[in-house]
Amino acid sequence: MRYLTFALGKGRLARQTLELFEKIGITCEEMKDKDSRKLIFTNDELKLKFFLAKGPDVPTYVEYGAADIGVVGKDTILEEGRKVHEVFDLGYGKCRMCVCGYRDAKRYLSNHELIRVATKYPNIAKDYFYNTKHQTVEIIKLNGSIELAPIVGLSEVIVDIVETGSTLRENGLEVLEEVCPLSSRMIVNPVSMRMESERIRSLLERLRDCHEASQFSGL
Repeated sequence: MRYLTFALGKGRLARQTLELFEKIGITCEEMKDKDSRKLIFTNDELKLKFFLAKGPDVPTYVEYGAADIGVVGKDTILEEGRKVHEVFDLGYGKCRMCVCGYRDAKRYLSNHELIRVATKYPNIAKDYFYNTKHQTVEIIKLNGSIELAPIVGLSEVIVDIVETGSTLRENGLEVLEEVCPLSSRMIVNPVSMRMESERIRSLLERLRDCHEASQFSGL
């Protein structure tokens, strides 16, 4: 039996995923060693391999078959646009992709004016404005604090992830429109989906059962 390989987004996402996997009997003791310099972690008994990657790289590893399965945020899946199967909403890491700005910027959106939009997510922003709103805009790609853009006059609005909205409020900005809800998702390589369909389906069934049980117990 060949190894199934998982690519996990680094940080909190990986920790939450490993906690979830433990609930369904998938463990990887090697990954608990914080001092380990290993890049690939294995569970030889279950024939599983795991590695950590930067979020935007996860769909790339999965598309090209370097990983059979990936766990990453929906924002990354949308932005990267890779050829992968999105198979499961893991339900954690919930937040929203939103258009934000000063309150008076609402008129630019309702009047479909030509404006500048600053964002870390140019593909998501372009798709939303061009295909959903049918509004022509100039997209400005930034890598740092996106909230700064309308404050210093670089753009009229921003497209960014909003979790609590506290950073926006502290800077006099607010959510003007919601683009889409976000959460952590599981993605699968299309070839792996065919070749390892039984093992992957079994994994998904156990995840669904665990998810339903936790929702039921939370009622």
